[in-house]
Amino acid sequence: MSKTKTEARTRRSLLWKRGLILLGLIVLAMGVSGWFGLRMLVAAQDVTELDEPLPAATVLYDENGEEAVVISLNEIEPVTYEEIPQHMIHAIVAVEDKRFYEHEGMDVWGIGRALMQNASAGQTVQGGSTITQQLAKNVFLSHERTWKRKWNEVLLAQKIEDQYSKEQIMTMYLNQIYFGEGAWGIKRAAEVYFGKPASGLTHAEAAMLAGLVKAPSVLSPYKRPEQAIERRNLVLSLMKNQGYIGQQEYELAVKEPLTLRESRPNRSDAIQYPYYTDQVIREAINVYGLTENDVLHGGLRIYTTLNPSMQQAAEKAFANESLFPQSMGDQLIQGGVVLTDPRDGGIKAVVGGRGKQPFRGFNRAVQLRRQPGSTIKPLAVYTPALENGFRPDSRIQDEPVRFGTYEPRNVDQKFHGNVTLYEALIQSYNIPAVKLLNEMGIGQGIDAATRFGLPLEAEDRTLGLALGGMQHGVSPLHMAEAFGTFANEGNRAQSHTILRIESADGSILAERKDVPATKVTSSEIAQLMTAMLKGVVEQGSGKSAAVAGREVAGKTGTTEMPGVAGGARDNWFVGYTPQLVGAVWLGYDNPDTSHYLTTSSKAAAVVFQEIMSQALQNQPVIPFPAVKAVDDLKRKDYEEKAAKEKERQEKEWNKWQKDKSKEEKKKKKEQEKEERKRKKEQEKKEREEWKRDWLQRIFPEND
Repeated sequence: MSKTKTEARTRRSLLWKRGLILLGLIVLAMGVSGWFGLRMLVAAQDVTELDEPLPAATVLYDENGEEAVVISLNEIEPVTYEEIPQHMIHAIVAVEDKRFYEHEGMDVWGIGRALMQNASAGQTVQGGSTITQQLAKNVFLSHERTWKRKWNEVLLAQKIEDQYSKEQIMTMYLNQIYFGEGAWGIKRAAEVYFGKPASGLTHAEAAMLAGLVKAPSVLSPYKRPEQAIERRNLVLSLMKNQGYIGQQEYELAVKEPLTLRESRPNRSDAIQYPYYTDQVIREAINVYGLTENDVLHGGLRIYTTLNPSMQQAAEKAFANESLFPQSMGDQLIQGGVVLTDPRDGGIKAVVGGRGKQPFRGFNRAVQLRRQPGSTIKPLAVYTPALENGFRPDSRIQDEPVRFGTYEPRNVDQKFHGNVTLYEALIQSYNIPAVKLLNEMGIGQGIDAATRFGLPLEAEDRTLGLALGGMQHGVSPLHMAEAFGTFANEGNRAQSHTILRIESADGSILAERKDVPATKVTSSEIAQLMTAMLKGVVEQGSGKSAAVAGREVAGKTGTTEMPGVAGGARDNWFVGYTPQLVGAVWLGYDNPDTSHYLTTSSKAAAVVFQEIMSQALQNQPVIPFPAVKAVDDLKRKDYEEKAAKEKERQEKEWNKWQKDKSKEEKKKKKEQEKEERKRKKEQEKKEREEWKRDWLQRIFPEND
């Protein structure tokens, strides 16, 4: 019995061994066939395009699907491997691919390390792509985030490694990579940032350029010098840790001051609608996860909400110096404007500055952060007031008031007594707005402003919020989106430029999903606010913004320049028709006591009027819904003003009549006095003549 069990165990052991051997043979066969298959796939890849790589043009299409912008900034200006300093190569390897000289196109260890770090961080903090893979992606592939694209990237990288040396791969990579500021390739980058050939780059300059590759727009030393230096020093630290530079070289390099070329080459001339294009790139990066390099170099097709006629109207207005106040000193009065469709949030036009500015330079229409002044009143004060039961005809006392150390003042330095909310809004009185916010509670204003999408901070929880007092301020884009809520029945549509992004072969990389609008307030409150804001343009502080033949609602706003009586830092006008919102900001980039506007300036409203008049030329005329409460108030206000005017005229007439009567009496007295004087003189003359005649008769010999 024991012998039988032993034989059975022996047979099972033999079967297991045979099975394992068979499985091993199968795995080996599959591995060999897989290897041969992989080599065949690699061999089938065509990488000859690497010999003359050029950045593929990305095309932007307007709201009608017509080609509007072609992004093709410049051709690559290649350099040879010998012209590239070794420390430039070392910097790129250190920060982008530390195992570049060890792997054959795909770094398995690097991918594993990236996966571990990303897993521990809970998000993607490090990529696993090698320099060779980046080269393959940039030259041959679309930028869709799919496993198929990644697999093709691996195959191409392997073929590149088979066909080219490491020196050739590094040279091609450095010659075609995008460094920001319109600089393709290392030669252009050295010229744009430092005004020198690539061979003359110092260790610190090479590290700076290497650090830009990850995010050239975000890390640009022209825009964010502190972040750029921090990134540069990180690259230098990696170079030291990987043995490319010694401790002494490292210490000298991190102490080297950032010395950039004084004037950047202006690339905006090569791009039509540069500020709109800038916003498209920004949205592609922030919303859809693409990189600046993807957009500028990827040969993409981006379908947008751009309206060329409206964009041209905005650009033409910003080029018209007669619309703007005279600039002071060595600074140009700057500005920014955004036009959006309040019904869906589509951005129709963007202009982010005046004068010559570099492509992807500072875009004041979207990047600016300035206090909004009185343009915030409809959002943070009057909307929550209406929601809390106040009405346009509710009254509030405009009088001297103090809240602790805070003592708000009206712009005209006067007090206007018992005024309606409607009058306080259209005339932009400050004291009633602050008193109203205080009566409701600051929390009501904070809640409303947040619903409208304004970026508030904890420090903004003060009564100064009623007049636009904010820690970091807003951009024209923030204000356009917020005011669009009133035109869209109380619903705030998310602003956007991009509808769809396609690769060069037509594959959809990203597509805007239908994002439901945020319900901010009721349609009744929105209509009521619109009716009140119409009064600003028709009767109040915004008359300069009126567009002939159209109903326009909006609000003016200014912020004070400390230390200058009557001086302003910022001038705003935000207004809308039922189908278009426009937000205009004017001011100096660096305001001070020598560079300021005046608190009485209506320039933003004037610019708004010019832009909207032209932008709406071919658009239908749409009226706002009638609001009886405000119409009645307007009529009552008109009647009261008419009665006051009649009373004034009657008083003036009575005074004139009285003055005329006095004048006539005075004139009569003067005439009578003159007459008496004349008669007296006449009598005197007659007496003298009679005396002379009498003497002549008596003494004729004395004649």
